[in-house]
Amino acid sequence: MKLVIVESPAKIKSVGKYLGKEYTVKASVGHIRDLPKSNKKAIDIPGGFIPHYEISKGKEKVVAEIMSLAGKADEVLLATDPDREGEAIAWHVAEACGLTSKVKSQKSKVRRIVFNEITETAVQEAVKHPREIDAHLVKAQEARRVLDRLFGYDLSGLIWKKVRYGLSAGRVQSPALRIIMEREREIRAFIPEDYWTIFADVKKGSLAFTLTCTKEPRDKNETERIVAAGEKGSWKVLDVKESGQKRAARPPFTTSTLQQTASSRLGYAPSRTMGIAQKLYEEGHITYMRTDSTNMAREAQAAIITLVKKEYGERYAEPHMFKTKSKSAQEAHEAVRPTDMNVRGAGTTDDQKRLYRLIWQRAIASQMADAELLKTKVLANITDASAGNEIPDFAINGSRVVFDGWLAADPDARGEDTEVPKVAVGDLLALEEMRADGKQTEPPGRYTEAGLVKELEKRGIGRPSTYASIIKTIQDRGYVERQGKTLFPTDTGDVVSTFLEKNFEKYISDSFTAEMEDELDEIAEGKRGYKETLSEFYAPFTKDVAAKENIEKLTTLGDADAKFKCPKCGGAMIIKLGRTGKFMSCGKYPDCDGARTIDGEEMAGPKEIGEECPDCAKPLVERSGRFGKFIACSNYPKCKYVRKSEEEEAKAKTGVKCPKCADGEIMERRGRFGAFFSCSHYPKCKYAIKARPTGKICKLCGDLMMEGTKTIPERCSNKSCPNHNPHKLEKK
Repeated sequence: MKLVIVESPAKIKSVGKYLGKEYTVKASVGHIRDLPKSNKKAIDIPGGFIPHYEISKGKEKVVAEIMSLAGKADEVLLATDPDREGEAIAWHVAEACGLTSKVKSQKSKVRRIVFNEITETAVQEAVKHPREIDAHLVKAQEARRVLDRLFGYDLSGLIWKKVRYGLSAGRVQSPALRIIMEREREIRAFIPEDYWTIFADVKKGSLAFTLTCTKEPRDKNETERIVAAGEKGSWKVLDVKESGQKRAARPPFTTSTLQQTASSRLGYAPSRTMGIAQKLYEEGHITYMRTDSTNMAREAQAAIITLVKKEYGERYAEPHMFKTKSKSAQEAHEAVRPTDMNVRGAGTTDDQKRLYRLIWQRAIASQMADAELLKTKVLANITDASAGNEIPDFAINGSRVVFDGWLAADPDARGEDTEVPKVAVGDLLALEEMRADGKQTEPPGRYTEAGLVKELEKRGIGRPSTYASIIKTIQDRGYVERQGKTLFPTDTGDVVSTFLEKNFEKYISDSFTAEMEDELDEIAEGKRGYKETLSEFYAPFTKDVAAKENIEKLTTLGDADAKFKCPKCGGAMIIKLGRTGKFMSCGKYPDCDGARTIDGEEMAGPKEIGEECPDCAKPLVERSGRFGKFIACSNYPKCKYVRKSEEEEAKAKTGVKCPKCADGEIMERRGRFGAFFSCSHYPKCKYAIKARPTGKICKLCGDLMMEGTKTIPERCSNKSCPNHNPHKLEKK
């Protein structure tokens, strides 16, 4: 028997069917070891930054099963993902399960195999060409993990002391937040200016069209002068220019461009895109989705050319080799592409089908001829201009596709044709109306998730595998909020970023972050040492953090506007940062607890509800929090009794009895990972499900049915029940 270790359980079936009965496929289910959480002591710094790993919680059974199977196997093949992270997981599996060559009792031969796509050819070829675990790649991943732990632990600890407990900083997340805040400050500092766009509605015979002034005056008087001159003058065509233009085919997707395009066209967040792409990869539909290379295998390129000639014609086919812009790109990897070009649609969900279609279109279009466009520009002006009534030219621009080329495969990239009226130089035009629209200049736009990914890539911050997690982290920390597609910094994000920029500018700068990424790449290439890299960073870093230990605590953000007085004592107010953002507090606090919202509205303090705390007998009070009103002990933080208010309690009720204790009611609750539904007798009864119960009972297992998704409206709450995935049940 030969044992193959993959990362994801979803790969077991796909890989297994290509290898046959001789092979047993087992999943590590991601990482099986990691550094202990929130513990810097897990790293032996004096010993040379040696990390001390432990088996991740819940992975003991996985490790035991792998060890048992490996003991029976003639050969163990570590087939984790083909990147730095995958290499590290392979090494951790080998170390934790005793599969290294150092263990004398281990009879089986342990080798590493990689495949960029889960197809029969790729998997079987990988098995034919095993190799040793790449120690350099492992060290690079280890260096990143240790570096991030040291950076985050020391700096986050300081932020807890100087700003607020529970906040954090990160080697890559903090520069990303800084980029967002830099743009926000530009927006705040922006002073709008008035300008006018001037239009002339004209006719030539029965042909009517609108000309636009080539200049946008900033002065109202100048605007009125142009309008007046245009209304009095006679109009004619001055020039008609036609020019051909080519739109080159775009390269196939990298991780970054896939995230950007999926965001702009499909509205998917980067994390959502990567989750969908992961499923498509595991099911064998696309190549590995974490890549910064635009390379494409010759076989794949040839298959596309054949398809293009057949589907679109000889003229459309044009092979292209694209040079990857990123200097750190791993050229051995491929771009994200379909594994079979003849498959136009793939995936089991709508999300998967839409993303696959996007990937297919881009891959096919990359090997097609340039699109050819005809650009047309018509210029006109008044014929009787004199020194006193000269005005800027007026124009109309248009373009149309004369040969669609690659746009035939990717029509969503085409845009609209704008036809220009057929006129000739010297043609007289009849003026119908002059119009002037007053406008104001606008500040630069805030970043979208797609825009931030592009900016991070441009500045060399992070790598393809980290873009999605960076954006998710700054949102999870409450530093940034997503509204539609736009990222808005929160008050907390503003304060934390300002603190870091003021005190640790070097460590969150583009240059420092990009240089560290380059150094990690050099470790991966065997050009740089692990210990020297970490030492060069950590020695000055610890000194800089220690030097800031005595700075004042950043709880007060300055004086409030003098027009706002304390609602209780009438005194001056100051701006403070609370858990829900900025607010105004009485300057005499704690002697006076008067407070206002940042907009000036009075904030009511805790109200006693006439009940005693069941834990300490102190009065209970009603407070307002992030998720609405709640009841808490007035003796907080000594007593931490808390429950929902009657109003919120009513909202949380589902009316469904708990199937476990048959006495409690299923209630909505909130945890660190969002909303969930559990028994009202928790913690005595620990029954819980992920989504709101529908009140129905599963016909197959008798458990509660719960709300599903748009495509699966209802499903069983029991994950082991076939009715948990009713769409698969229906197919059977």
